[in-house]
Amino acid sequence: MEILSSASDGITGQRLISRSLGGTELNWCRAVPGGTGITVFALLLSNAFPLPLLRSSLRRLQLSHPLLRAYLPSASAASSSCPSPPILISPFPSDQIEIIPSDLLPPLSAAIDEPPVSLLHSIVEHEMNRNPWAEPVDGQAVGSFFSTIYELPESGQSILALRFHTAVCDRASGFAIVKELMDLLRRGEGGEDKEEEKEGEIILPVEDLINTEDSWKPFWARGKDLIGYSLNGLRSANLRFEDASSRRNSEFVRFVIDAEDTRRLLAVCQAKGVKLCSALTAAGLLATYASKSLNSNQSEIYSFITLIDCRKDLNLPPNNKHIGFYHSAISNTQTICSGEEFWEVAIRCHNAYANAKKNKKHLTDIGDLNFLMCKAMENPHLTPASSLRTALISIFEETVNYDELFEQLHELGIEDYMECSSVHGIGASVAIFDSIRKGQLDCACVYPSPLHSRKQILEFVENMKRILKEGCCGADGGFN
Repeated sequence: MEILSSASDGITGQRLISRSLGGTELNWCRAVPGGTGITVFALLLSNAFPLPLLRSSLRRLQLSHPLLRAYLPSASAASSSCPSPPILISPFPSDQIEIIPSDLLPPLSAAIDEPPVSLLHSIVEHEMNRNPWAEPVDGQAVGSFFSTIYELPESGQSILALRFHTAVCDRASGFAIVKELMDLLRRGEGGEDKEEEKEGEIILPVEDLINTEDSWKPFWARGKDLIGYSLNGLRSANLRFEDASSRRNSEFVRFVIDAEDTRRLLAVCQAKGVKLCSALTAAGLLATYASKSLNSNQSEIYSFITLIDCRKDLNLPPNNKHIGFYHSAISNTQTICSGEEFWEVAIRCHNAYANAKKNKKHLTDIGDLNFLMCKAMENPHLTPASSLRTALISIFEETVNYDELFEQLHELGIEDYMECSSVHGIGASVAIFDSIRKGQLDCACVYPSPLHSRKQILEFVENMKRILKEGCCGADGGFN
């Protein structure tokens, strides 16, 4: 891959550096304008940070991580048949922060007949649906990173929202960015921020960092897998669609399982050799089946996507600052029928993705899944009800443990923290962002509305919670 110097491009009047987009990055540039891949990290502050310190810290973040200074091509450029458009990286970071006063806060998103949501919840939803990449001015490339402060009615409280184009920031990157930002703010407040500002390295896209032997797949095997993925997509069932024609936006439902039940659940997962992601997937599949009120002799096939952080499998530079999108997906299906036992389904889900990962399908199939994702975006009628739903559930292989981070957050006056990404373009019906916070399992379940309603997803996650609690509390695990 080539790194080039370029002349002023008319975006900022500055001299830019460019490199070619990777295949996965290019797909995100196609997906984000439609509404999938807007990643948001939001922090609830009891006391606002001094603006000069916050601006300085954000500037240093962008110096350390050049992709945060990137300008990304428009959807039309990304979808053209021409060679891959470049990603343009400005040599100068921006310290611009949008400030929203309390009298201009977005309205709470829940309707009157629904459970109320917090301001933090509402603002995260609002940020997931702010999409400067959908209609760029004059077709120009758009930046990859935006920061906003929402002033709250409570004296001194505010919310800091960091919004990223997913092509430059996956979940692991966002977690690392928040930790680094906290360190910069802490050092700055203590007057010890004397280190020389160093320019970070521009890292290659994921496809260019895979070992050749790990990415190779015979031609006929690739064709067979493409046909298999396509057929699985056609025969898979979904949650019932409530409104498949109206314009969509992303919403989420948050659910928490108390510390004692979380401890039990994790202990049973460990005893059975099952990752938590597989237990959550199994609960979601069973909850979906329960929502259908099917006859006892009926079964349905559900697809699920497990997102794998590939960093350990890549030829990355020897440092821990690998900010970008370095996840891949493993797609699988499971047949669910009446009377399924929860842990049996969880073990099947675990074995399906674990065997695929052992066979390195998370590396060999990146191009195949990107191709199918692109074709679905170009031809939404190939998906059920033109919904652009490619799976029932998507979930990360590894659960993020925020307990250590929360100690640092509280020291800086940060009361709560949330992160998730939009899904109302192409994607799963429910994208699960699971974490451990204060010993509790805390999940944000993002869904496209009004394709699915908040009431429908609330019922779905309540069923998931019930199934998980029964599974970890010694119930028989039967499901009817």
